[in-house]
Formats: sequence, structure tokens, C-alpha cells
Amino acid sequence: MGEKKSQNHENWTNIIQPRKGWFDINLKEIWQYRDLIMLFVRRDFVSIYKQTILGPIWFILQPLFTTITFTIVFGKIAQIPTEGIPEVLFYMSGIVCWNYFASCLNKTSDTFFANAGIFGKVYFPRLVVPISTVITNMFTFTIQFVLFLLFLLYFKISGSSVNLTGWVFFTPLLLLYMATLGLGVGIFISSLTTKYRDLTFLVGFGVQLWMYATPIVYPLSQVPERWRWLYSFNPMTVVIETFRYAFLGMGTIQLWQIGFSVMITTFIFLAGLVLFGRVEKTFMDTI
Repeated sequence: MGEKKSQNHENWTNIIQPRKGWFDINLKEIWQYRDLIMLFVRRDFVSIYKQTILGPIWFILQPLFTTITFTIVFGKIAQIPTEGIPEVLFYMSGIVCWNYFASCLNKTSDTFFANAGIFGKVYFPRLVVPISTVITNMFTFTIQFVLFLLFLLYFKISGSSVNLTGWVFFTPLLLLYMATLGLGVGIFISSLTTKYRDLTFLVGFGVQLWMYATPIVYPLSQVPERWRWLYSFNPMTVVIETFRYAFLGMGTIQLWQIGFSVMITTFIFLAGLVLFGRVEKTFMDTI
């Protein structure tokens, strides 16, 4: 009998063991499931605008309409200065970055509830789902980023005072930074919502408030000096200001603010990973 059990054990191709440590994250296992990640990416990308008339064109129309609205409301009516930058470029630069971060946060914050059915039937590293969401949104960001570059080219040829700086080479790092922040906040909230469901209603509302607390519709230089230090605690401030400085030649950011924001983002990401790992063991009993 004992020999039979030993024989069966040797035939297992995958042995699932309980996690004990706080940072017991098996990166090798996640890499082994890379095909599943790409499968989820394809599924999510195709299903977003499936059965719609305009299809992928919505990827372009959304930031375009938002930019037009911001230009009319905040540029023409409220007359908020943009430091000499064309209003369309100023608002679109903030919208493109913010859309990526907000989309990562919103979609990953619903990981456990949206995938409870598949989580309860088959085993795979649960982090595969939010990681695939972040990658899917990178395709959307790329499309909207190209749209921004086309507008930038148009205004540059038209003689507008916009200047590229060497910081454009840090764009991939900015994208990675936003992905880390969005994933960290998203899985942190997703873990909490398994117990406190009120947070699902707070997420959408909170993301909107966060956007207005980020210098997207106004430049950071318009914030009074005595309040500007508060923006150092908002990690997205660094992203928006650095992105604008890289592609438009304007922005108010210092190196210590970048370092401080990286520390905050790292802390949020690690806290999200720890909480996500703790909750995934028992969430099926609570949702």
C-alpha cells in the first residue's frame, strides 16, 4: 500500500504546497504560466469592444473627447493657464498617462470577485490575472500614446513652443512605474473588498477624486508653494510632471520627489503583494 502511494506521488506533474512566509511569491511558477497570461491578455483585449460598432476606434475616441472637453471647460471657460503649452497637448499628455493608471487600478481591484468562478474550479497562480490586466492596458496605452505623438508632431510643425528633452528615454520606466503602482493599489483594494465590499463603490469615486488631486487639468506650478509639498505624497504627480517635461519641455519636479515617490510606490506594491497572498488562501470562504 505504502509502495503504491509512493508510486502515485512520483507521477504528479504539479505539487501544490501551502504558502507560509509573508513574501512567499513563486516568480518561477508565474513565469511557467506565461502562456495563460498571454491567453488572458488576448481575451481581455478582444472582449473590451466586442460587438460594438466602432470597435478599437474607441481607444482613440475616448482620450480625444476627454481632451476636447477639458480644453473647453478648464482651458476656455475656467481659463486655467498651461504655461504656454497648447491646451490640447497639455491635457492629452495628462489624460493618456492617467487613463493607463486608472484602468489598471479599476480592473485589478475587482480581481477576486470578477474571477471567483474560475478561481474556485482550477488552480493557477492568482497573480496571473492582475498581471495580464496590466499588460492588456499597455496595448491601450500604446495606441493612445501614438495619438499623442501625432498631435505633438502637428503642433511642433505649426511652430508651437514645445520641446522634447532627454527624459523621453525614461518613458518605458514611467510606464513600468505606473504599472507597478496601479497593480499594487489594485490588488491591495481587491484583497480588502473580499471582506469590506463597500470599497467596490468607493473605488470609482476615489479614482475620480485622485485625478483632481493630480496635476492633470492644471500645472503643478499653479499650486501655492505652501501646499505643494502635499503633492509629493501623490505618486502620480511625478509621472505627469516628468512626462510633460520629457515631451513638452515644461514641468515642476525635483529628483528628491522622484526618489520619494518611488519609495511610496514600492511600499504600496509590496503591501499589496503581501495582502493579496494572504487573502487568496481563504477568499473563497468569504465571497
